[in-house]
Amino acid sequence: MTTSKTRPLTTLCFPTDFQFEKNLTYLIELISQTPSDAIIVAPEVCLSGFSYDRFDEAAAFTPIALEQLLACVQDRLLIFTAITLTDGQFFNTAYALHNSAILHTQSKVKLFALGGETDYFTAGNEDEIRPFDFQGISIGILICFELRFKTLWQALEGCDIIAVPAQWGKLRSDHYVILTNAIAVMNQCYIAASDALNEDTSGMSGIITPFGAEIRNNGEEILTSTYEERTVTSMRRYLNVGISRDR
Repeated sequence: MTTSKTRPLTTLCFPTDFQFEKNLTYLIELISQTPSDAIIVAPEVCLSGFSYDRFDEAAAFTPIALEQLLACVQDRLLIFTAITLTDGQFFNTAYALHNSAILHTQSKVKLFALGGETDYFTAGNEDEIRPFDFQGISIGILICFELRFKTLWQALEGCDIIAVPAQWGKLRSDHYVILTNAIAVMNQCYIAASDALNEDTSGMSGIITPFGAEIRNNGEEILTSTYEERTVTSMRRYLNVGISRDR
């Protein structure tokens, strides 16, 4: 008899300080408080914020932070984004870290023009938005504004978990809740949504099941639930809508 996979699923919700080292120290402290085998999603650019006037400094800090994070995650999987510099161009790059290794990277494809992102970042390649395997669990990532594009939902059909690191505008908080709930039901998967807890962001981190049941952080910095493979399987069998795990 095959045992259904389970794994603690955690989202973080905390403010971004202007001191990069302080952000890193606090992120490591929060990671240490999560289950030893958790899948963790942290907010978008949580190490630096967008820091448009300090892009070179933020990009130079990313490799330093990666080294320390790789040393501390151990059996956890950590998903977050950071500012990176490649061939003279700045990207908002998502990382998936586990046991001293980088398992997956992708750069933000849909940049939020109203927030000035198109003036500073280069858009990533849409082909990078694809599921990756983590110990038999299919995981995808959508970075903040990318959540609004249904073609990207389709690119992640078959995922068991979709991580959504964000710095989502507070005035559109309801949209973050509605869209993360909707993609969980539409793609019949778990959503781990992590938003920063800044004055101008929603702070509405949450974990949503394939059946649409949600828990939100309600001011808590660490929110933990459980990923259950059988929940994904039963929902897809029940609806029988033909979502493929092999996409």
